[in-house]
Amino acid sequence: MQHEPMDRLDFGDHLRKWRRVRRLSQLGLAEMAGVSARHVSFLETGRSLPSREMVLKLAQALGVPFRERNPMLASAGFAAMYRTRDWDDPDLRLLMQSVRTVLAAHMPHPALALDRLYNVVATNAAAAMLLRALLPHDESATINVIRATLHPEGLAPLIVNFTDWREDVLTRLARQVQLTGDAALAELYREVSTYPMPCGTPAPERMRQGMRPDVILTLELRVEQQILRFITALTVFGSPHDILLQEIAIETFLAADEATARFLRGVASSTGDGSLG
Repeated sequence: MQHEPMDRLDFGDHLRKWRRVRRLSQLGLAEMAGVSARHVSFLETGRSLPSREMVLKLAQALGVPFRERNPMLASAGFAAMYRTRDWDDPDLRLLMQSVRTVLAAHMPHPALALDRLYNVVATNAAAAMLLRALLPHDESATINVIRATLHPEGLAPLIVNFTDWREDVLTRLARQVQLTGDAALAELYREVSTYPMPCGTPAPERMRQGMRPDVILTLELRVEQQILRFITALTVFGSPHDILLQEIAIETFLAADEATARFLRGVASSTGDGSLG
């Protein structure tokens, strides 16, 4: 999964790269963007230069992530449009308050706010408690949920259906790398895909039992001498106009059976937060 650095490409290279990522012909892109195939061809070969509006129109048609639209604009000679912020930016204070409100509303189910590389930027009380109990760490350290769940010294030995879960995580991560062209995400994929399997990891449950995959793959986690089963759900913000806002996601771990639901209600009670319980 090698990706050429996007800031070294001219506009035609950017356009061709994203068109191929989306598996579109020049005619297909032209129809989506409402321009002629001839014009798309001229832009890719450098025979024509795009206006700022054309860069944005083609980027929108191709579904290029905001983070990658700035290099496209720069390659065509235009200033960046989408601001890159840090999480402690004062302008993001209200956004983070909203994120924490959403996280709290998911109680008693564990919920995490993640950046584009799956680093945890905020949690609700249930998630914080489980992380402290299952993954001892420096409170000030950043947790990456992909590394934490796949590393043999992390949560991997506690995941009962680890082989199936690992396969699903890597498949989704590879697809995201393909869709976003994100070099940092590609590096994360290369790293975690080389992690050794925990000792004694069984064959995939579906393969051992000759079963068809369930409608939803549950995360089966061994906690306090019992097995908790979770359905995971990802939530993103609609109509974002900021790089970080487009990239942030909230992952919620919903109880997949009554035993897990009871455990989570107990967690909510111990944390003093039984919202929506």
